[in-house]
Amino acid sequence: MDYMEYLTYDSGDCDGDQLPTENGPIFILGKCYNNPKQEMEVIRKDIQSKIWCTYRKGFVPIGSPQLTSDKGWGCMLRCGQMVLAQALITLHLGRDWTWSRETRDPTYLKIIEMFEDNRKSPFSIHQIALMGNAEDKKVGEWFGPNTIAQVLKKLVKYDDWGTIEIHVALDGVVATEDILELCEQENQMWKPMLLIIPLRLGLTDINPIYFPALKKCFEIPGNVGMIGGRPNQALYFIGYVDNEALYLDPHTSQRSGTIGSKSTEEEIELDETFHQTSASRIEFKNMDPSLAVCFLCTNRKEFDLLIDTLQKEMIDSDIQPLFEISKRRPQEWQSLSSSIDGSENAGTTGESLLCFPDASIVFTDNCYEEFEKLEPNLSDDEFEIIV
Repeated sequence: MDYMEYLTYDSGDCDGDQLPTENGPIFILGKCYNNPKQEMEVIRKDIQSKIWCTYRKGFVPIGSPQLTSDKGWGCMLRCGQMVLAQALITLHLGRDWTWSRETRDPTYLKIIEMFEDNRKSPFSIHQIALMGNAEDKKVGEWFGPNTIAQVLKKLVKYDDWGTIEIHVALDGVVATEDILELCEQENQMWKPMLLIIPLRLGLTDINPIYFPALKKCFEIPGNVGMIGGRPNQALYFIGYVDNEALYLDPHTSQRSGTIGSKSTEEEIELDETFHQTSASRIEFKNMDPSLAVCFLCTNRKEFDLLIDTLQKEMIDSDIQPLFEISKRRPQEWQSLSSSIDGSENAGTTGESLLCFPDASIVFTDNCYEEFEKLEPNLSDDEFEIIV
């Protein structure tokens, strides 16, 4: 079976090579490439080693709608899979681990298995969509960055192998004592932690004042990307060059299946569908203002270094910070959190606080839903349904 038989391109970005050829630094998940022309093959290998999660078709039906494909509704769920997969790859195989067609590392195969499209896989589209039900998201309804963060936070609790916790920083505040309570165990061992910081950096467009800080996030060790998108389409951002963010696009429909032990040609070809050799580009100004910044801390030393770096290079610097760092979230904000730890449906009986780092601005809940709410009467082209 030909590898290309697995693919159905739903977006023009998927099959084009959009890596820059001019000189100038490229940052990918905390790593700097100063000479892209000379390092292009290394850059491609780095990108290819990231797990690329896309729409799939032909899987076991999900929920009461009995959906067998997530095309048209699952792009944010796939972006959530990508950031969690990258965190697990970094945790268990290292930031500089590379993939090849011949890769049969048992740890790698285990990680891929965790995201395959079946009910048994802990981070499958099935588990994410059904857990979203608990967050008032029906199966087939679009997620926003905060909802996918909350769902993943719950799902990792049920997985013993990955040994990872997720902390979702609410209200634009990274509360260090809350993280220490989550990750420090009685034996003084540290439980690896994926930090997800949901943000809204404007009403309809990102305020350009935040561009330097967004770039800074990609430069910091421990960065595992951002989940966000352009208006109405979710994307997984992995780096930047100049004034453009690099991303992996989930808007490609591929056959569902399992790679098993990669002992057959079909399993090998299916494994290839989890990888790309190139990333697409988008100008920061064209990104949707609703996004989530993600960092991985595998031990206490990395956590302390991350907080120190963020404090020095973002909070205390001349650039406009994206969020605050505090020992604990301000007490007066606790009541504004929802009963489900800050889902987009927070405060349905009143107003909810969106934290712009330079000002506290109160908006109605509709602001949260602008990036993700799917109304049944809207035409297909108003949201990310791509035919």
